[in-house]
Amino acid sequence: MTLESPTPAPTEAPAPARTPRRDGRSFGTGFVGSLLEAWSELRIHRTRVLLSLIGVAIAVCALTSVVGIGGVAQQAQIEQLERGSGRPATLYIGAPYDPANGRTAQTDEFMTVVGEVMDRYGIGYWTRSGWATRGVQLPGGVQQVEFQVVDAPYGEMHRIELADGRWFTPEDADRLAPLLVVNEAFMASIGSPDLAQHPSVVLQGQQDTTAVIAGVVPSGPFDDYPRGFILTEANDALGALDPAFGFGPPQVEAWIPPENADALTELVRRDITGSMGEGWQIDINRQDYLAWGSGDPLEPIRIGLTGVAVLILLLGALGLVNISLVTVRQRIREIGIRRSFGATAGRVFFAVMMESVVATVVAGAVGVAAAVLIVRSDWVQGLVAPGLQDVPPFPVDAALIGLGAATVVGALAGLLPALVAVRVKVIDAIRY
Repeated sequence: MTLESPTPAPTEAPAPARTPRRDGRSFGTGFVGSLLEAWSELRIHRTRVLLSLIGVAIAVCALTSVVGIGGVAQQAQIEQLERGSGRPATLYIGAPYDPANGRTAQTDEFMTVVGEVMDRYGIGYWTRSGWATRGVQLPGGVQQVEFQVVDAPYGEMHRIELADGRWFTPEDADRLAPLLVVNEAFMASIGSPDLAQHPSVVLQGQQDTTAVIAGVVPSGPFDDYPRGFILTEANDALGALDPAFGFGPPQVEAWIPPENADALTELVRRDITGSMGEGWQIDINRQDYLAWGSGDPLEPIRIGLTGVAVLILLLGALGLVNISLVTVRQRIREIGIRRSFGATAGRVFFAVMMESVVATVVAGAVGVAAAVLIVRSDWVQGLVAPGLQDVPPFPVDAALIGLGAATVVGALAGLLPALVAVRVKVIDAIRY
């Protein structure tokens, strides 16, 4: 009998060796580790880098403050322009006229047509604006005082700034005793009484009427004579003026959305002239600051201050480069030992550069925080923009510019020391 040799069992082929693969998680862990390592090195060498980082923090604070204060100053300038010519977009509508017959529309007819057109297009902010000079009984005798005749929305449309008291409301048009808003020179002429006592003066008209002062507006540097505001209804109730002190049909101002200004202007022009009849013409134009197309007059100052801040940043970066180079040369033994344990050139380069980046980012954060405190302080806002109504929030772009500048400076300042660190060899650890 022949013996058959047993069939050998099949053997499994060895599994191919797997090469280590760096996924996103290992990269993130290495990045966080590099950040922590850079922070540890900064704590060890904090005395050496402190002075250079102070310069970086001051430069970032200056750079961020320039942008933030520039925004506050620009808002103050916008509000000043809006007090004079109205908010964007403000239409100035003159009284219709018939050039062929040499006549101007009657005020009542014109106002009726304007009211219908404003209601038709949902324009809630519109006001009549005219001038009247009336005799006022003051302690020194009767004095002719110039009043601007307006409606209640005028205060919101022109950002009327009050030193005391309040502005008109729509309900004030129905008061039997008319209200006045006067300037500080007017108040001084009657002895500067307390508004809580409801001071009053006598206005001359067809029948003398006692008017109550409700608010006070600041007097300008050349505004040393009494003047004030009065509602249209109250002025009409006083009766006709002396022809020497009268005025023609009032001008109408309408506050409309800027994005629809052109189209809405033509619609208003068409509807008013159409309602007045054939041959009538009307002048409608914008006089708000956006219609002027003027640039920002603060731009040259802002550019100059930004240039100074950038120069300070560069000086801080040079100081940081010098300190980083000295630190790297003193760490040659340490870096050589790391290379002997397998640290790659890329890891050494990244670690040394991140020390500079982390340092400047921390300094930049401190500078941005200081800039926020400076820009938001009442003293700075009172100095740059006294009487500001709508204080703008601290611009996010200013903080981002400050942190971005600090990061770029840190990267530039760490580039040269990182290149020096990469050239360190294992043998250098023995020499040092």
